[in-house]
Amino acid sequence: MIVTVTPNPSVDRSIGVRRVERGRVHHGRSTQIDPGGKGVNVARALTVNGAKAVATVPFGGAEGRLLIELLEECGVEVEAVPITGPIRANITITEPDGTTTKFNEPGPVLTAGERTGLLAGVAATLARSPAWLVGCGSLPGGISPDFHARLVELGHRHGVPVAIDTSGPALLHAARAGADLMKPNVHELSEIDGRQLRTLGDVVDAARRLLALGDRAVPPPSRGGDGAPGPARTVVVSLGRYGAVLVRAGRPPVHASAGLAAAARSTVGAGDALLAGYLCAVTGSVDGSGAAALETAVAWGTAAVTLPGSRMPAAEDIAGVQVRVDTDPDPSYPVSE
Repeated sequence: MIVTVTPNPSVDRSIGVRRVERGRVHHGRSTQIDPGGKGVNVARALTVNGAKAVATVPFGGAEGRLLIELLEECGVEVEAVPITGPIRANITITEPDGTTTKFNEPGPVLTAGERTGLLAGVAATLARSPAWLVGCGSLPGGISPDFHARLVELGHRHGVPVAIDTSGPALLHAARAGADLMKPNVHELSEIDGRQLRTLGDVVDAARRLLALGDRAVPPPSRGGDGAPGPARTVVVSLGRYGAVLVRAGRPPVHASAGLAAAARSTVGAGDALLAGYLCAVTGSVDGSGAAALETAVAWGTAAVTLPGSRMPAAEDIAGVQVRVDTDPDPSYPVSE
């Protein structure tokens, strides 16, 4: 079982249009509504591929009730934490060539009691000894940037490895807390590294600097007290159409990329599908290099791009994706235009 935490979930409506023109009325050619938020998407991707997942979310207002209904329809188990304010309702506009324009609401402001309740909900799921705790996405009002770091500390107290997919100061806090897995995209990594990352070598160097922030963190206890070591701390950087790269301290990087098996339709949720694929593959794996898990991750992420809205890929969507894995990648390989 994998537990996801989405502190700022949403209900996402995707509308397909012929072309976006600023200042004009647009008539939708298609529409779709999905439960949203990075951790929610990870849980959906895992569930549709037969893995057990629990989505921990705050919910409030009509949008919150709809979120729970949509997750239940997807077969995702929910740890729902009630709050007073309504959660976000986001709008995504997609064009036929896959160009995606998003409008995200800021989300609610959580009270001190609601913040405590959310962490209590996480603790309740950790009592079930999941394989991973996964903290994802932006933070609503009232929650400080160290929230994901607190998830790392909470997971480690329960002997559970923690994966984090966030950005900015929240990612830095999680790195310093010793997150076991971090999954920034190349733009988010560039932002916190303070420079543009143009090549694979640039990305690997920045990922190693991110890992180094957690060198002094207290390591998690052995799972279940059985003496088995936890996973090596890892950064997986998603590179858009250039695939993804896996970086671990003291080990060579691994790069994987794939060509699209079908036309791109929407990039929303592709990074979340990539993270879900990696977690699904690495759970219980003995692949010390992580290459097989990265191959799976890129296949899931690539398949997601061919689907409408934020629909998560199932086995039949993933099957046609061909992934190339390079365990000795060229550091001069370009990852930006």
